[in-house]
Amino acid sequence: MKYSLVIFDLDGTLVNSIRDLGNSVNITLRAMGLPEHDIESYKMMVGHGVRNLVRNASPEALKDDQQMQERLLSRFFEEYERHIADFTRPYPGMETLLRVLQDQGIKLAIASNKFQKGTEILAAKLFPDIRFGAVMGNCPGAPLKPDPAVVTTIIDRVNESPERCLMVGDSGTDIKTAEAAGIDCVAVSWGFRKREELCKLCGRVVDSAEELQAAILG
Repeated sequence: MKYSLVIFDLDGTLVNSIRDLGNSVNITLRAMGLPEHDIESYKMMVGHGVRNLVRNASPEALKDDQQMQERLLSRFFEEYERHIADFTRPYPGMETLLRVLQDQGIKLAIASNKFQKGTEILAAKLFPDIRFGAVMGNCPGAPLKPDPAVVTTIIDRVNESPERCLMVGDSGTDIKTAEAAGIDCVAVSWGFRKREELCKLCGRVVDSAEELQAAILG
């Protein structure tokens, strides 16, 4: 097999979390008397960490109000940790795919821009039978993807070489992260970005878990 380590993005790749993310931001905005957004629109706001998510959802006049941004972020954390898995579920076929890869002896890891605690909660709750070699979200002070630090840290932690590693994600951020880390990438079309956008950035775009399995094992 070409790959001995597969690193997955979480939101939009392994799990569909947009409803819980959007609902939690809307509850936060409502509590502050601010306008809400439809859930679909949050697909273009996520992917760059929760601080940027909250800022993107804020009215233009408040985006640079640091005091208000901190209040919104604090309230969002409260709401999201309560509702993190109300509706969030793995995408079709992803649980089976992870088990197949695990049974083949391929190491698995998660590299997400979601905050660390949230990443760990969802990985443990939704994939309890998967032995991830690393589950890495964003920690205070650490760079977000597309900085390759999270990927290179995972590669070092599980003792693999870049040429044996694959990144799987649903956005340009994931594709650029893989490029910066010097590893291969496959983009999935079922996440939060349009297929056309992904095809411009990545030579391999798959439309199902079965196609992804073939790309990894083929």
